[in-house]
Amino acid sequence: MQARMNNPATIIPEALPAILDLLKTTRKGGVPESTLELVHLRASQINGCGYCVVGGVASAKKGGETDERLHAVAAWREAPFFNDAERAALALTEAATRLADRPDAVPDQIWDDAADHYDEQQLAAIILMIGVTNFFNRLNVTTRQPAGATW
Repeated sequence: MQARMNNPATIIPEALPAILDLLKTTRKGGVPESTLELVHLRASQINGCGYCVVGGVASAKKGGETDERLHAVAAWREAPFFNDAERAALALTEAATRLADRPDAVPDQIWDDAADHYDEQQLAAIILMIGVTNFFNRLNVTTRQPAGATW
């Protein structure tokens, strides 16, 4: 696949550092890095962002994530590889990524389950990771950034 244009975050010089600062901030909320990687991967799968799926898998593997778990992220509900806290984060990721799929985009049950496992600062980090991932997905999918490419 040929990109339609360079990634917009690289065309406007001030954009990429600001986005990367936000991404760094998500890692300061007390959520395990592995959970944030799973959140990133699941949102990217939902959005069909090949660039972020490939990059997310590479990043997660670099951080020590197993192939077994990475292969099962799309089927996390049925797979035995995730703990209850990770499942809550993945459910929140799906709801917050698929906002238009139901009238109550993030139902209380999903929110309450996540809040049972994460404090407010951790929830903020997860929500920021979901948001920044969805942002990256939209940049990459719109401009057709090819999976495995570098900026």
